[in-house]
Amino acid sequence: MSLWGNKDLVYSDGTVSVNLGTKTVTGSVGVVTFTTSGISTGNVITVGAGATYGYAVITGFTSTTISIASTAGFVSGVTTVPSGTTYFVSQEPIYTVKDSVYRAPETKTTGFSTSRFFTGVFGVDQNEVSVAAGRTVGGKNAAYAVAHSGWVGIMTYIDSHGNFRVKSEVLVAGGISTVSANDAGDDALFPDS
Repeated sequence: MSLWGNKDLVYSDGTVSVNLGTKTVTGSVGVVTFTTSGISTGNVITVGAGATYGYAVITGFTSTTISIASTAGFVSGVTTVPSGTTYFVSQEPIYTVKDSVYRAPETKTTGFSTSRFFTGVFGVDQNEVSVAAGRTVGGKNAAYAVAHSGWVGIMTYIDSHGNFRVKSEVLVAGGISTVSANDAGDDALFPDS
């Protein structure tokens, strides 16, 4: 099991439920089968839109169930994850799951699509870097331009003067492979065109 791969999105079909006690994720609706999905041990599963519930490292799987290493990457106080919850599996660096800087949820207020204040790890491919570099100052998401493709940690905040700021850090430089036009939902920040 490697510490990371290059796929921002490995699998996300259907919805799941999570039993935190037994550390199992079960496909509930629309999951074809985990055994033919391309999932591997060491991949990271993100549960809930914007990691509403949290992250975990995959330790094993059957056709309908994923075993996770720990629930430490889940949001403190979460006791249940209901059936019908969205998820996605990526090959992001597994050490970020335990990094307090990038703790779930990715959003700090009302949701990934409605808030600019969050932390998270994103797979940014070369095309997304080029699109971001072509933005003008003050243009759509211009603040999210990153220096290099790869696994990028993003943290947004308000500075002491009341200005919105974006801090990005390339955690692992390199080529990210995207498998669809919607790369695990990061197109809101890193559009492909």
